[in-house]
Amino acid sequence: MYGSSQRAWLAGLLAVSALAGCAGARTSASNEPDFSVFTAPRQPYSEADIHFMSGMIPHHAQAVLIAGWAESHGAGRAVRVLSERIAVAQRDEIAMMQGWLRARGQPVPEADATHLTMTTDGTTHDMLMPGMLTSEELATLDLARGEEFERLFLTSMVRHHQGAITMVEQLFGSHGAAQDDIVYMFASDVYADQTTEIERMQRMLESLTAGGGS
Repeated sequence: MYGSSQRAWLAGLLAVSALAGCAGARTSASNEPDFSVFTAPRQPYSEADIHFMSGMIPHHAQAVLIAGWAESHGAGRAVRVLSERIAVAQRDEIAMMQGWLRARGQPVPEADATHLTMTTDGTTHDMLMPGMLTSEELATLDLARGEEFERLFLTSMVRHHQGAITMVEQLFGSHGAAQDDIVYMFASDVYADQTTEIERMQRMLESLTAGGGS
């Protein structure tokens, strides 16, 4: 099930596809959306676009990972509902980004990637994208339970979302970037959706601090 912004973004992609003469999105046997109809290269794309889409895959993957801990780590209902929404939306977005990269002959990070692999001047290195938790921070979160988990999860996810917003700002600030409609609409959706979720999580943190629980 998609949230309102997710549905709006998919509707936008359908509109772009219709203008390009596409019949619309296909549906797989598992009733999951087939994003391949949106991924055939039609417009110019830049190195910044590739970096953004490649880097957002491990960024999303980490969010899906820690969101999946909410139920097993004793989070309250509000945090569990938020976590489910994050996991569902970002899994679908990972599939879309993988399809976009594959259609353009680019390396495709795995859906559970933990970092972005970069090659600079012949040297390969791994990097975390803005806002991502380190392995030590992930271990600390994994050990937490109940209200302690909720507080640490929300604090971490706010920072994580702020990192995604930074990535969008870096993309839009790059010369020649986001000329591809899919990249532009997706990045815009990330900015709007995650800004809204940050505000919600900050209110949830305030409630915890005030002793209201979740």
